[in-house]
Amino acid sequence: MTVEELLEKYTAGVIDFSGIDLSEANLSGVKLSGVNLSQANLSIVNLSGANLSKANLSNATLNVARLSGVNLVRAILNNASLNVANLIRADLNHAQLKEASLVRAELIRADLSCADLFEANLSNADLREATLRQANLRRANLSEATLRGSSLTGANLEMANFHAADLGRTDLSSANLRDAELRKVNLSRANLSGADLSGANLRWADLSGANLRWADLSKAKLSGANLTGADLSNANLTNASLVHANLTQAKLIKAEWIGADLTGANLTGAKLYATSRFGLKTEGITCDWIDLSPTGDRTIIQKFNAEDARDFFNETPPTIRIIVDAALEHEANFALAGAYYQISRQYRKLKQPPTMEIGRRRTIFTFRVDNDEELLPIAYIAILPFHDATNIQKNIDKVVEMLKGEDISQMGLKIPHRVRQLRTAIEEARNQAQSIREIQKILELAAKLNFFKTPTQTILTNSSAQTLILYDNPYFGKRFINQSDTNAGFFDNMTNESAQYMLPSLNMVIDFVKSFHYIEQ
Repeated sequence: MTVEELLEKYTAGVIDFSGIDLSEANLSGVKLSGVNLSQANLSIVNLSGANLSKANLSNATLNVARLSGVNLVRAILNNASLNVANLIRADLNHAQLKEASLVRAELIRADLSCADLFEANLSNADLREATLRQANLRRANLSEATLRGSSLTGANLEMANFHAADLGRTDLSSANLRDAELRKVNLSRANLSGADLSGANLRWADLSGANLRWADLSKAKLSGANLTGADLSNANLTNASLVHANLTQAKLIKAEWIGADLTGANLTGAKLYATSRFGLKTEGITCDWIDLSPTGDRTIIQKFNAEDARDFFNETPPTIRIIVDAALEHEANFALAGAYYQISRQYRKLKQPPTMEIGRRRTIFTFRVDNDEELLPIAYIAILPFHDATNIQKNIDKVVEMLKGEDISQMGLKIPHRVRQLRTAIEEARNQAQSIREIQKILELAAKLNFFKTPTQTILTNSSAQTLILYDNPYFGKRFINQSDTNAGFFDNMTNESAQYMLPSLNMVIDFVKSFHYIEQ
């Protein structure tokens, strides 16, 4: 069939031309909207500027075809072959290209917004400055493709293969790159803010100067990656592998990276304001200095020798331990869960429930907090369900008062400022505690149970692994000495006055607070 015959039939209302052979034909500028060219042979055809919107080209062969400026909006090209085709400035908005082959295709400045390219083969394709916003490229092959300057905002790239591709200066904000293959990829100056890169393979990738703010890189493989000057503020790097990664002058402000492996990494000049430093693997790291200023402007520089750097990056998680001198019973467990759920709704800093160790005679509740400065305020709230709460809270108030004294000059110039912050935080906790107590239903069940009347110990451990026994009930460990004390009367007769505990000494408090690793908020 000739081109003239095809156009004549199309004008007469015929749209089904499936299986037709029009190889090397000149169809530039034609209007064939909605035409059925499935399984057609259109190799080396010239369709430049043609209108093929909503056309069916599934399983068609368009190798080396000229399709520059073509309108393929909502066209169906599933399983089509477009190898080495010229699709420069083509409009493929909402087109279906599932499992299509576009090897070495030219898609410069093409519009593939919302296109479905599931498992499509775009290896070595040229997609410079192309638009792929919200496109589906799940499991697609883009190995060694060029996408420099393209936009993939919100695109689904889960498990896609970008091995050795050029994604320099691309916009991948909010894109889904879960478990994607990105080895040796160039992502220099790329925008990956809010992108999901969890589990992605980024070994030896170039991410220098990339924007990774709020990106999810949990369990990502970044061994040998170049992250020089990258912005990882608020990024999630939990359990990520950064072995021998280059993080020179990277911005890690408020990043979460517990469990990250930084073995052999270079962190010189990294910006670490409000970044936790526990749960890291840091053997063999290189770090001459870091920037602790709030905006990363180098106003607060901390220099290290090799040993200092290892200590700095090996904090222990700050914890609050409440040790109860009784085994946890089902009724008490139910009451405790309800109490802490309600308390957490009033006091957001108590966001995680405690871990529990239940022995035959004792129960240990461990609260892990984000930083040292939260230890005392959260302890003030965490103890609320227990009979010992009033005494512990009094001790916390007295500890803060101790730090106001004149004998704390040895603590350093910044400590008065820290003490003021701590007093403010305790005051907030005190007000919250009062509000929580006024909601009687939260604590009334716990107050009736003997478990919550049992003597307790409260022990704080800071990020330097130093401990402070904040409270130790004098009856702790003694209720089994006389069997007659096992009845309820033992609990009811413990008055606040009889259960006073000597405060830790001023030197103990000073040593504990001096070893805080302060994190600005």
